[in-house]
Amino acid sequence: MNFKDLETPCLLLDKAKLEANAARMKARAEKLGVALRPHVKTLKSVEAAKIYAPRDGRITVSTLREAELFAEAGYKDIFYAVGVTPNKLERAAKIVKGGVDLTLLIDTVEGARAISDVSENSAIPLSAMIEIDVDGHRAGIPWDSDDLMPIAQALTIHGRLRGVATHAGGSYGCKSLEAIADMAEQERDFTVRAVERLRDAGFDAPEVSVGSTPTALMARDLTGVTELRAGVYASFDLVMAGLGVCAVNDIALSVLCSVIGHQEEKGWILVDAGWMAVSRDLGTSGQAVDQRYGAVCAADGKFLADYVLHAVNQEQGIITRRDGGPIDKDVFAYGTQLRILPNHACATAAQFDQYVVLGSGNEPTAVWPRVNAW
Repeated sequence: MNFKDLETPCLLLDKAKLEANAARMKARAEKLGVALRPHVKTLKSVEAAKIYAPRDGRITVSTLREAELFAEAGYKDIFYAVGVTPNKLERAAKIVKGGVDLTLLIDTVEGARAISDVSENSAIPLSAMIEIDVDGHRAGIPWDSDDLMPIAQALTIHGRLRGVATHAGGSYGCKSLEAIADMAEQERDFTVRAVERLRDAGFDAPEVSVGSTPTALMARDLTGVTELRAGVYASFDLVMAGLGVCAVNDIALSVLCSVIGHQEEKGWILVDAGWMAVSRDLGTSGQAVDQRYGAVCAADGKFLADYVLHAVNQEQGIITRRDGGPIDKDVFAYGTQLRILPNHACATAAQFDQYVVLGSGNEPTAVWPRVNAW
């Protein structure tokens, strides 16, 4: 492949950066003394996962379609880490019947009963974690909730209790690395308290699963935790850079686009990457540096700190100077290729069905497919 012949917009994945990011998280898990269960939801690619999620290890997914794809590729230990609904349980049972150790997630008695009923009817015991809310960010029950025991009791009639799990999504709103480390301690503390309650009541609850990329990288101690889940670390993104857990240069994912025109009097550079390519995510808007819809790099990956993807239409984007100053039409000539670094890697990657993989010399070396849908 010739770089300049790549039709834009297209999704680029820097393999060397992916490998470095993977090695960093692997080392963190080893230092903290826990198993690493990588979340494949960001890249959703079996080829990419080979770098950060060995087939003989554990993985996390966010859709049953991912679970099916990775099961077909030989992965056998899969955690579906989104609250499961009753109409997905028969599909989940089929995955288990195919030889996969699939774990589900629940936080209601009704969910536990549904899993137990399907387990009985299919003669396939389904396993589940109970989701614990550690930060008021989204789903789960408090560690000291009166619902904890009834959920466990309903599940274990015919299903299997694996333990407790959480996601400290509140870490994305932290304003310092120290605050993220404190959030990691809270995440650990609340989940361990929950599992201790279950064990004291006589339930077999072997697993304590925690994780978010920020807390995984900043945790001081994970005593009592058995596994660490994280996903966006594989590619990183501008939100992670804004939190300070990575550098802009660590971001392995970008959207290649081309200059299609100018509005000189407005200071606009028009490119062929709108929200259909980069998404509408404005995840950095509450951070110290608002990256709008994405930061701008030259085609070779050099960060152009003075420029930002300021606005997006469906198929067109508008790049401006951050200070609102004039643009140099000659530097950004018609047809010039640029890269957009994503605010939220998961949202941007979801706009595409494949990656153009870059080698160490910034040259396209392969195309890796990714899966979408549910």
